Amino acid sequence: MEGESAGFGNRVNVRFKREVRVKDEAQATDLENRMDGDAIDADGYGQSTQTNVQLKGRDLLTLQNYTTEEIQYLLWMASDLKQRIKHKGEYLPLLQGKSLAMIFEKRSTRTRLSTETGFALLGGHPCFLTTQDIHLGVNESLTDTARVLSCMTDAVLARVYKQSDLDQLAKEASVPIINGLSDLYHPIQILADYLTIQEHYGYLKGLTISWIGDGNNVLNSIMMSAAKFGMHLHVATPKGFEPDPRIIKTAEQYSREYGTKLLLTDDPLKAASGANVLVTDTWISMGQEEEKQKRLKIFQGYQITMQTGKVAAPDWTFLHCLPRKPQEVDDEVFYSQKSLVFQESENRKWTIMAVMVSLLTDYSPQLQKPTF
Repeated sequence: MEGESAGFGNRVNVRFKREVRVKDEAQATDLENRMDGDAIDADGYGQSTQTNVQLKGRDLLTLQNYTTEEIQYLLWMASDLKQRIKHKGEYLPLLQGKSLAMIFEKRSTRTRLSTETGFALLGGHPCFLTTQDIHLGVNESLTDTARVLSCMTDAVLARVYKQSDLDQLAKEASVPIINGLSDLYHPIQILADYLTIQEHYGYLKGLTISWIGDGNNVLNSIMMSAAKFGMHLHVATPKGFEPDPRIIKTAEQYSREYGTKLLLTDDPLKAASGANVLVTDTWISMGQEEEKQKRLKIFQGYQITMQTGKVAAPDWTFLHCLPRKPQEVDDEVFYSQKSLVFQESENRKWTIMAVMVSLLTDYSPQLQKPTF
């Protein structure tokens, strides 16, 4: 995990040039004023709140490399874009003239759709590449691939098996590299989770997240970031399926630094006790199919049900990054009012849009910053 931020200060920052094409001069002037922060209207749009956060040119490999203020900024940006585009019907071609390389070694529904449609919605051109089109480090070295992609695109989102491949891409590329999922982390999923939780509760600080399931990449990203918001974390995994020891060590350091509680146990009910948000994920990640029967046996007792919810906080909710299997969470919980999974799924789009706008442009949120 050391050195994943290498090259952050060496990114080539090309000044964001707006190329807004609208039907009439009045609309163009209005949009330009909004983007420059010179106009204020009654709906709260216009001049942006001052912030010292500057993410343009950065990579997003892990939330470990991002401060509390920087992660909050990404969520603020997501909320801003969601309100302006979805609820206000505004057209914001913030990525017009820009292209994104999407490298997918693993299949995907939400990551691909959210990224591809989100980048296009902002006026950009996404280019989807599978293992049929590109083999990282096989037919061409990672170094050469990174340099070629840097010449032809403005950013790269890669969904890969090995975190080390992402680190190598980031080291060699001169454009931002975004982790679309690796064996170690899934940061863009966690941004969607936090936005969903914030929208539901109105804040994050002081809430307790309970993870019940496998010690996988999604959990790792939660452990690298929850304490930064002042959230407590309870983790229940079967013995032998705990998170990476390096992740645990860092999470413990964060817990002490931010004054939060971190509980590690193999008892699902103990982890769920008093929790506001119950979270789980697949027990069998891509590449673990041969372990299916073994894992199903070991994870018996880890299914989230209404019985699990009885020991949680009265206002408990449920999250799952999908796709979901009934053994992980039963239908009663999954399709209940407690479940926020489909809001969570939609927020994948707004949060990845926020990441791309933040890393590629000078645009800053126009709405008031949410409470975290």
